Amino acid sequence: MMISTQTLVIFLTTCFFLSATPGPNMLSALSMGMRHGLVGAAWGGIGMCLSLGLLAGLSALGVGVLLKTSTLAFTLFKWAGVAYLTWLGIQAWRAPIREEAGEVEAAMSAGPDRRGQVGLLGQGLLITLSNPKALVFMAAFFPQFIDPQRPMAPQLTILVVTMLMIEFGWIMTYAVGGRGLALRLTGPAAQRWLNRMTGALLIAAGLLLAMASL
Repeated sequence: MMISTQTLVIFLTTCFFLSATPGPNMLSALSMGMRHGLVGAAWGGIGMCLSLGLLAGLSALGVGVLLKTSTLAFTLFKWAGVAYLTWLGIQAWRAPIREEAGEVEAAMSAGPDRRGQVGLLGQGLLITLSNPKALVFMAAFFPQFIDPQRPMAPQLTILVVTMLMIEFGWIMTYAVGGRGLALRLTGPAAQRWLNRMTGALLIAAGLLLAMASL
């Protein structure tokens, strides 16, 4: 085996609990579930996971270590992410209200159109890519589970695929919670509150990112 069973179990358990933590990705997934239903959240989740896969590759190339040594680069990435999440939060806060309960359920069931899917995919990509802490974390995290006596590429592939499966599972778990809440808020006043709640969640994700440090 490229990775021992014990190492894989420890990695899986660690990733399971780390992914469950409500950081920027999970708060964004909750917000997507509220606004766009499970289909929309899945597209956003795919974008987040593609970004995580890219960040894992960059960490293997040493970019994470480089970013860790450059306070300026880390800060620029971080505040770009904060600004983006805050902008998304303001957009959600000001989103139009669906007047009828049926409109909410129909939109949740149908999911976004093709343009909306691409938009949510891109949104997920940017949310994760603009988090420099994720890249720095991976640069420090993955080497602990890689045996230098074995080929690195197969080990890294197994670890990244495992991490992405767990991450996507938690993204959809948060999205299910968000969708369930949205379906219970059907009146205009409740819809207005929902918009403000989703906006606040995204802004809160930005605040979590703002508190990140090397």
